[in-house]
Amino acid sequence: MASQANKAAAFEALHARPGAFIIPNPWDAGSAKILASFGFEALATTSAGFAFALGRPDAEGAIGRDETLANARAIVEATDLPVSADLENGFGDGPEACAETVRAAAAVGVAGGSIEDATGRAEAPIYGFDASVRRVQAAVRAARALAHPFVLTARAENFICNRPDLDDTIRRLQAFAEAGADVLYAPGLTARDDIAAVVRAVAPKPVNVIMGLAGASLSVTELAALGVKRISVGSALARAALGAVYRAAQEMKTSGTFDFAADAVPYGKLNRLFQG
Repeated sequence: MASQANKAAAFEALHARPGAFIIPNPWDAGSAKILASFGFEALATTSAGFAFALGRPDAEGAIGRDETLANARAIVEATDLPVSADLENGFGDGPEACAETVRAAAAVGVAGGSIEDATGRAEAPIYGFDASVRRVQAAVRAARALAHPFVLTARAENFICNRPDLDDTIRRLQAFAEAGADVLYAPGLTARDDIAAVVRAVAPKPVNVIMGLAGASLSVTELAALGVKRISVGSALARAALGAVYRAAQEMKTSGTFDFAADAVPYGKLNRLFQG
């Protein structure tokens, strides 16, 4: 197995080379091994995908830090690829919670992770500007104190929390970049002009964009042309897999047929893959 330091260095290098790369989001060890078999160069965990796999909603408090990091460890150990962990809001409101979460994430072997400015509270979904910046600053300090690189992604959650304020989103991402975040990310951006504006605003820092959401259908080539560096898919793969189960259950219950199995990956193919 590649060492954590080597994985971290490889992950940093992906963000420094020309062009864009896809960082798909497995939700468990099996999905991680499937993605690795296709030649992807890095993976990222998904809080929503993991929650759905456990039969829970993607909501504040539904999945705790210990469970999140145990899932990240399982994905890290499944392949030799660098893994970035979805660390949600750092599992606490204060800056020290973010710092402690970064340290705990590094201890399970991830090469990076993300901290978001969403509170998880419907009545006040986004932390105030100053508090958000302090949280990122603390996460950056914790990351820089580690013995190996840790690619810290700072997320501005306005658009995904039904607050489509591009100016505030850019202001936050610029402040996060100034605080030392390595990658900037505003999930929920779908318009070309908005994505391009974010890329310009934080340049030369790399930007992550999520695809697989409703209304987001840009290709890797199109996103690269806009200056995007990293493309993730969040819970889309988990939802696609669960969608197949949903449709199969619907077919069995309503039609009494089993045609869904024709699209299933053959038993032997999966067995051989998981033996590797």
